[in-house]
Amino acid sequence: MEKPDAPGETCITAWSPFPADTKYFHPSEKAFMFNYRVENLAALLEELRKEGVTVVGEVEEFEYGKFGWTMDPEGNKIELWEPIDKPLLK
Repeated sequence: MEKPDAPGETCITAWSPFPADTKYFHPSEKAFMFNYRVENLAALLEELRKEGVTVVGEVEEFEYGKFGWTMDPEGNKIELWEPIDKPLLK
């Protein structure tokens, strides 16, 4: 599927199962986590903190992007991913 705002670049939707005993979703007690692709993770997390959103842990950086986490009011953990600048698929 092409990105509507960037013709020629491909984006993906992924679904990844985790072991039943994973701690990756902690502190949520849910058996799943939402993951959103974002732009400018640092600025977004700063704005979310100002709005009173619970930010979980520290930003982690990898060769494929940066990750940060928040909790929503219903106890769902949300992973925010700022990918590297180049497209993952062509």
